[in-house]
Amino acid sequence: MKQIRVPYTAAINNHSSLKDISGLLDTLEKNAVDHHLWPASAIKPDVTFAIAHHSDCLFLKYYVRENALRAVCLRPNDPVYTDSCVEFFVAFDGGSHYYNLEFNCLGTCLLGYGTGRDDRQLLPADVITQIKHLAVIQSNSSTTASPSYTWQLTLMIPVEVFTNHRFSSLQGVKSRVNFYKCGDELPEPHFLAWSEIDAPAPDFHLPEFFGQLNFE
Repeated sequence: MKQIRVPYTAAINNHSSLKDISGLLDTLEKNAVDHHLWPASAIKPDVTFAIAHHSDCLFLKYYVRENALRAVCLRPNDPVYTDSCVEFFVAFDGGSHYYNLEFNCLGTCLLGYGTGRDDRQLLPADVITQIKHLAVIQSNSSTTASPSYTWQLTLMIPVEVFTNHRFSSLQGVKSRVNFYKCGDELPEPHFLAWSEIDAPAPDFHLPEFFGQLNFE
């Protein structure tokens, strides 16, 4: 089983600016989302992420380079997986329920909770808006023969977002997770995962393939 040890940082907290959070995450180890699943094409975006925590909040930053960009969804719980999208699924305390946090390149979030694909409860907008984000998008079309886009998404996720749990601190918490990249309505759809999935058809809602995340 794949594992990540999430470092504790005293340098940033939930009152820090997103710019400071982003800068600190830039200095940490990058983890690759590089298992190319159910390939409908030869397209494979370059995707990594960095992660840290400060007791009562989780910091996560995605780094993406891809050949096409879609950013249509603007409201909480819109179907962001149809856009250029990164995702974070997490189950706590060995439970069968897990949260799916999905973000398009603008930072629009879909947030659900349940035991599987067909058992999802979407969390309300006032919970989702507690997540702070900083999105940076750059087009490389003027400098390369083939158009491409580089985008970064920095997230500050307070523990209050995990409404079905009552955490006072993430320190010492063990969880099972997976990290994804997709884009269902891009010109050439793709499905990438951090922890590999063995399934015949596209499905990120398979917690039996989650890896381990340990908060130091």
